[in-house]
Amino acid sequence: MKKSVLAIVGVTSMVTLAGWSSSASGPVSNATASAASGTVVVAEAPQSAPSWFFPVMGASSESNTNIQTQALMYLPLLHITNKDTVDYSQSLAQKITVNKAGDVYTIYLNPKYHWSNGAPVTAKDFVFTWDIFLATSKTSPTPPWSYAFTGIGGLPQDWKSAVATSKYVVKVTTTKPVNPTWFILNGLGQISPVPEAVWNKYPTNMHKELSFIESVANSPNAKVYQVVDGAFKFQSYVPNDEWVFVPNTRFDGHKATIKRLIFQYETSATSEFTGLEQGTITVGYLPDTFWDSRTRLTNDVLSTPYILGFDYLQPNLSPKAPGGIGTAFSQAYVRQALEMSVDQPAIIKDIYHGQGVVEDTALASKPSTQFWDPALNKQLFPYNPAAGKKLLEKHGWKEKHGVMTKGKVQLKFNMIYMSGDTTLTDVVQLIKADWAQEGIDVTLQAEPFANVIATASQSDPTKWAMAWWGGGWTYEPDFYPSGDGLFNTGAGANSGGYSSATMNALIDATTNQVGTPAQTRAAMDAYLKYLAEQVPVIWLPWTASSYVGTGLPEHAKNIHGTVSTFNEVTDLYYPNLWTLSK
Repeated sequence: MKKSVLAIVGVTSMVTLAGWSSSASGPVSNATASAASGTVVVAEAPQSAPSWFFPVMGASSESNTNIQTQALMYLPLLHITNKDTVDYSQSLAQKITVNKAGDVYTIYLNPKYHWSNGAPVTAKDFVFTWDIFLATSKTSPTPPWSYAFTGIGGLPQDWKSAVATSKYVVKVTTTKPVNPTWFILNGLGQISPVPEAVWNKYPTNMHKELSFIESVANSPNAKVYQVVDGAFKFQSYVPNDEWVFVPNTRFDGHKATIKRLIFQYETSATSEFTGLEQGTITVGYLPDTFWDSRTRLTNDVLSTPYILGFDYLQPNLSPKAPGGIGTAFSQAYVRQALEMSVDQPAIIKDIYHGQGVVEDTALASKPSTQFWDPALNKQLFPYNPAAGKKLLEKHGWKEKHGVMTKGKVQLKFNMIYMSGDTTLTDVVQLIKADWAQEGIDVTLQAEPFANVIATASQSDPTKWAMAWWGGGWTYEPDFYPSGDGLFNTGAGANSGGYSSATMNALIDATTNQVGTPAQTRAAMDAYLKYLAEQVPVIWLPWTASSYVGTGLPEHAKNIHGTVSTFNEVTDLYYPNLWTLSK
């Protein structure tokens, strides 16, 4: 569910440069005035806002809005590029060495970086931040909050120790040899150090420390947030209105030329579009439902980024699923037949206006990264309802009263999906009609996003059969797309209950393989190939989207760099690299 929350509920929002009236900062009458004042406004996804500012995020506050605001204030240990590699020239770590066994990682911090109070960023800050990660996973006493991405990158189960060996050097030891590429990207890549001298309020009681962090997590005016090493500092906010950031003048990277960065609360997609049209919002997003009205946005430019990830319908494979449907879904051939009635090309052409790619495994062909294998760019189960029906019949299913039946089980079930989005409704209605050609009878049930997420899990598998929360999965902070945490037996994001010893072994190979680049690449390819064959979930097209998953980016002609500097792998934008013109 992790990335669904990121993609729908809060995720990093579209950039909005505005002529917008700010109750805290005075009126900005139009885009030209905004450019002159250097003000940029970031329009949030409708009814979402930053809520957790500390860069070790609590599970209940998981959203890319929070990831984005944290990234403004705190530099990550590693700068992940849009090709899914590490750029050490822009990272806190200037290099990482790995021993031959693959279980000791020595991190050398770049001494040029400082906190905004002038103190250097040191190994002590890294270790303190790691101690916080570790404390959130303790079982006794139960921590007051847990980390949102526990388990990704072996954190904390594969981490044995993190020790500062000098002012700028940290030695991290793992409990076993691991794939260095995986561990660096997915493990170390999660760390954004905080200033230990500022945050360490309870040096001998980490439980109290976690309680303190939770108490100020959504209080960005707290003094602890004034000491940062990122490009921006928090300035002020008005709840359900705006969150204002200003440049960190002590930043040791590329300093921002814009003067103020404002995150703006949006009540609806309609009001956001109206703001674009009227010029009060000059950069934002084009909601899917306003596609035919896009020509009205005469002063804006549309872009079509693809974020690293994939989309899917989630079947419930539990034997406790309603009507015994889980026993059917647990058969690979049934899932394959379901996939053969998903007309991905038609969904892309007719619903997503051509802005999408066909997908048949957990890594779409866009954006292009070092991990994409062109040999996998062949859909194993393309749209063919007649062939899908024959596959079911081959395994003993017979159509009775219009529904494929085998024994006491019918391919008749409910599918819950997120309400309030006509694009999602169009997609599921098309799939319903195509499944009917195979004798598969699905009843569509629209539910609020929170209800879909709460229902579609293994905590009570009796309550659902198929689900789509509408956001898919994007790979952050699991930048190395290994499948760890996704399709392993019992994995946190494996809400359908898929289980395969072969899959477990293939995923383990992607994380534990210590060898040549060719060997680690072969392990990744084998995992992705098996995914395509198994269809553990029902693959949907991967579509171009805004940073919030609600449409496509729009930016005014007088803001520059919002597209060229957007990172499709981390799903982050870098306002310190933007410029404004009149």
